[in-house]
Amino acid sequence: MNKDDLHPYMTECAAEAARVARGVTAARLGDPTHCSDWDVRALVNHWVLYTSHGLEHRALRKQLPEELTARDFTAEADWAEAYAAQLDRAVAAWADPAVWEGEVDLGMGSMPAPELASLIIKETAVHGWDVATATGQEFHVSDGVARLVLDVVVTHGDLYRQYDGFAEPVPVPDDAPVFDRALAASGRDPSQRPLGVSGG
Repeated sequence: MNKDDLHPYMTECAAEAARVARGVTAARLGDPTHCSDWDVRALVNHWVLYTSHGLEHRALRKQLPEELTARDFTAEADWAEAYAAQLDRAVAAWADPAVWEGEVDLGMGSMPAPELASLIIKETAVHGWDVATATGQEFHVSDGVARLVLDVVVTHGDLYRQYDGFAEPVPVPDDAPVFDRALAASGRDPSQRPLGVSGG
């Protein structure tokens, strides 16, 4: 895939991530999530760091500074609006066709820019689902995004599991929606109701 394929998916996921972030109240930040050992605050901080700041820094071919990796973004009352603005900056940085050329230095190796972009789109959607589910919301994706996320999860699943990024796949019916299959392949149970919702 290239810019023409991936940039619209990046834009879509960024908009949905911003919507879900605005639905996270301060009272939910200490709540549990489906990600072991992470409460909502820890999950949101990871999500904000890599899907907005990380996304922009990768486009600019810069490493994330320690100040950002150590920041508690949720400590700011307007963190969701700041996240939305940073997502806009990141997506705008990837609008430049030149950004999609060549490799991106990851510090421990490099990766073709389109492949890296697809990984971050996956992070935005999958962790977006994590955040949404933990805070009584839903994360919506188009069929195109769902297919991309499934492809990324299947292609890179073993590597993610090696570093405890994914759990073992969860069985789902063959005719399950594509995004459900992607979530299941990443070790998430798509049948789980949002936490805090009656009957969940």
